[in-house]
Amino acid sequence: MLKPPYTCYDQLYVYNFDRTDLGEINDPDLIGTWIEDETAILFFHKEKKILIEEIRKRSEAIIIYEANLNYQDWEAGLNITTFSIPPLVVAPLWEVAQLQLQEGEIGIHLDPSVIFGSGFHPTTRLCLQVISDMVTSNSTAVQSMVDLGTGTGLLSIGAAKLGVQTIRCYDNNPFACAVADKNVKLNNCEQQILVSEADLRANLPDTNVDLVVANLYKGLLLEFFENPDFWKAKYYIISGFTPSMEGELLAALPMDQLKLLERRKSETWRLWLLAKK
Repeated sequence: MLKPPYTCYDQLYVYNFDRTDLGEINDPDLIGTWIEDETAILFFHKEKKILIEEIRKRSEAIIIYEANLNYQDWEAGLNITTFSIPPLVVAPLWEVAQLQLQEGEIGIHLDPSVIFGSGFHPTTRLCLQVISDMVTSNSTAVQSMVDLGTGTGLLSIGAAKLGVQTIRCYDNNPFACAVADKNVKLNNCEQQILVSEADLRANLPDTNVDLVVANLYKGLLLEFFENPDFWKAKYYIISGFTPSMEGELLAALPMDQLKLLERRKSETWRLWLLAKK
């Protein structure tokens, strides 16, 4: 996450260790620690050879790899900048000072960090667009929402800014939860949004809400589709898959319980909007 004196991301210095128990790391240049598959990935604004060697010695961990890359390369070559999904206008923190909203526009301030959900992946924009369309066309249709795999928290924040009153968002990555929680506070949405760390495979949250948003990978979607507890909401936004995956995912849907309201696409990605019958 961005902390003073940093106001943007430029170079990323990445160190991947083979374990997670590295001890406390207090360094002003630390962006965050990504825990995944029993490994820890440390992101810094500056090169940290001496610190990394100290961590390696005290923890007896092995460095799997290290890299130095431009932030734009981390974001698949994309320039993370202000964009609009009317009436929402999403601005990264380094462009907030230049943000000039027009009448009717609603601003979102976002620290995208190195977490999925900057708004520049097609599925994130598809989901945000459908949320906006649903809420602006019928302000009472969605009053409660669950966001599974929230990343930066952008989808939840967008929904809250549009008037959704009760939102629970979940991620199994503690770093993602910290970034999402920061973004919720940046946008003054603490009264509407609760961010929680959760292993969604082991503990599926209560889905008895108006809308469930699941922008996830195919394997996890298939697991959810087989779980009756997943199908308690009124509406579902399902994304994170390509056309080659649609057949298998469609076959796994309990279509005796559901209606396919809409199918959208962007580049090589797809989204479904479903409703309970």
